[in-house]
Amino acid sequence: MTGASRSLRGDIVFALALVLACALAWMVRDVLILLYVSALFAVVLTPVVEFTARLRIGRWQPFKGTAVYFLLLAMAAALTAFGFLALPPVIRDLREFARELPMRLPALTAKLKQVPYADSLNMDDISAKLQDFASNAATYLFLSIKDWAGTIANVVMGFVLTVYFILEGDHAYAWFLSFFPAENRNRLDKALRRARIRMDRWLIGQGSLMLILGFLSTAVYLSLNVRYAVALGVLTGALNIIPVLGAAVCVALALLVAAIDSWGRVLGVAIFYLIYLQVENSVLTPRIMKNSVGLPGLAILVALLLGSAVGGVPGALVSVPTAVLVAVLVDEYLVKKDV
Repeated sequence: MTGASRSLRGDIVFALALVLACALAWMVRDVLILLYVSALFAVVLTPVVEFTARLRIGRWQPFKGTAVYFLLLAMAAALTAFGFLALPPVIRDLREFARELPMRLPALTAKLKQVPYADSLNMDDISAKLQDFASNAATYLFLSIKDWAGTIANVVMGFVLTVYFILEGDHAYAWFLSFFPAENRNRLDKALRRARIRMDRWLIGQGSLMLILGFLSTAVYLSLNVRYAVALGVLTGALNIIPVLGAAVCVALALLVAAIDSWGRVLGVAIFYLIYLQVENSVLTPRIMKNSVGLPGLAILVALLLGSAVGGVPGALVSVPTAVLVAVLVDEYLVKKDV
């Protein structure tokens, strides 16, 4: 058998193996996305864990060796407190709304008919659908429990995987580098460490933006007497971890809640967000994010769109750190630099 035929056979086997590997990866893509998101969160959170472990009270280090568990306990306590404080009034208002909706529908329909161009809508059909939703709200909620249970299970598993990656990250990182030739391992290690530094800066910058928006939005909601002001403010700051998309969800939710009481509050919330977005885009983001991440706004937006398309909300969460990683690797291996 000649060398050319052996090379051809080897190329065919490699191509088939690559196709099979891609097909297998596509079949288990949800698991791979969960692993990737957990690993990336571990990379981002490891500096926080290390900082917490170095905290001292005199000569005593209370969190040495248990920093990761302390952080998880603090996060669980914060989520529990938020649920107990925010959910009861929302559930109570939803129950009252569902109970009073059939009695308020005639007046609501009459108001909707006065809206311009409302004649083109089938108000009777809309009214029937609202009545059906109000009467079957419990059924819809019960049917959605399965989806919520799956989401919660994925979140819990993501937390568990993140903890394992934090605790055993060094071993996993060394195992990953062992797949590369020794002469290329050091170069890849330096590139990945540079990417981690930029990811840490992204975490600090994004955390700053979240705190700023959370405090400002809470103050505005309280001054406008918007319902669930504190809960909405906390949620607004938390969702801002997702660039662009998180702010859009916050705006829609705040406007919807404000519309329950008066259009004046809707106008106040809209004016606040218009002013804040201008300040954030022109002052805060260039000074905080661009200097820390080193990515142009267009790259961040494209990364967000691709991340949300591939992995939904988890993909959007890790889109910017992933863009940072890709940018560092491209700069290291593809960009030709003048010597």
